[in-house]
Amino acid sequence: MNRRMYELGSRRSVIREIFEYGKKRAQQEGKDKVFDFSLGNPSVAPPAIVKETLLRLLQEEEPTALHGYTSAQGDLAVRRAIAAYIEKTQGVEADADYIYMTCGAAASLTISLSAICNAGDEVIAFAPYFTEYKVFAETAGARLVPLASDPETFQIDVSLLEKAISADTAAVIVNSPNNPSGVVYSEETVGKLAALLDKKSREYGRTIYIVTDEPYRELVYGGVKVPYLTKYYKNTVVCYSYSKSLSLPGERIGYIFVSPQAENAKELYLAVCGAGRALGYVCAPSLFQKTIAACQGVTADVSVYEKNRDLLADALRSYGYRLVKPDGAFYLFVRALEEDAYAFCERAKRYGLLLVPGDDFGCAGYVRIAYCVSPDMISRSLPYFKKLAEDYGKSID
Repeated sequence: MNRRMYELGSRRSVIREIFEYGKKRAQQEGKDKVFDFSLGNPSVAPPAIVKETLLRLLQEEEPTALHGYTSAQGDLAVRRAIAAYIEKTQGVEADADYIYMTCGAAASLTISLSAICNAGDEVIAFAPYFTEYKVFAETAGARLVPLASDPETFQIDVSLLEKAISADTAAVIVNSPNNPSGVVYSEETVGKLAALLDKKSREYGRTIYIVTDEPYRELVYGGVKVPYLTKYYKNTVVCYSYSKSLSLPGERIGYIFVSPQAENAKELYLAVCGAGRALGYVCAPSLFQKTIAACQGVTADVSVYEKNRDLLADALRSYGYRLVKPDGAFYLFVRALEEDAYAFCERAKRYGLLLVPGDDFGCAGYVRIAYCVSPDMISRSLPYFKKLAEDYGKSID
């Protein structure tokens, strides 16, 4: 057997391990005794148009057409709807012939990196970063190069990036709003990033791509704007998922958008198609392709997440926890109250608090708290976060 695949299969991601632990503990002690903040699983219901569209399609469409194969890269009408929406909302050129439908952002990222990278290439990711980036990069034959962000803001440290880029750098992954910090990269940060990559691409005589991971694009608060990367850097591949914006994580539907302005854009798109073929990621789920075509511009009720963020972040700060209050997504990235985040998470379990250590996100000494849960659960958990802080001798306001 393939030893690497065995290793991946025999040890789940730390997020999934804690999630499975939470399910068992809830069965043993009762759901009300467990506060599971492990998984980014939306608690807000999908918008009504999703159900309405599904019912309409099931009632009106001819079954063999509705449930049959689409083109390998996705249904043309669906891709046209997405391209039109990108052009309308972002003011950039988009084309259905540069969009590839996928089974969510994980498939989008794996396909895109496999299309871009050759054996021995490097892919840079800014810590904290989603834990599976390493798996996706290595699947493409590349090596993930983690790079620390500004510890006060979690914005990209462009000076560190300049030193890290080498002749082997094939791509830089940008995830904004970020999982796990919730930080949105500012327009200033994005502008500096684009200028540096243009400079380094010329210096090394090879195109360095930006691969954007965008499942949280619409989950922003207080009027914060998320810069659209193809406006700033032409050699950008956008990986999008409807898992969070439409609360459809289990349906696995998303897309890849290759900027038509990218160098050798057609060849890059064909490499995406080839990678999708090689990996077996062809013909994304037909029913949900057609569903999301009717749901462009619609999102679930993100105001619930904003209220959760404010309630939890303000309370934790008052208990003595340190964090950067996020502008988007639905995670808090909090300094553990001791250097060993794993030990801190084990102590938190005594109070039924299931948190994810930040080491696998590239940031030791932090924990991720997914607040995409019911407001009631957050309210009930606060006394236990307070007791946990008191265990470490924190003075409570």
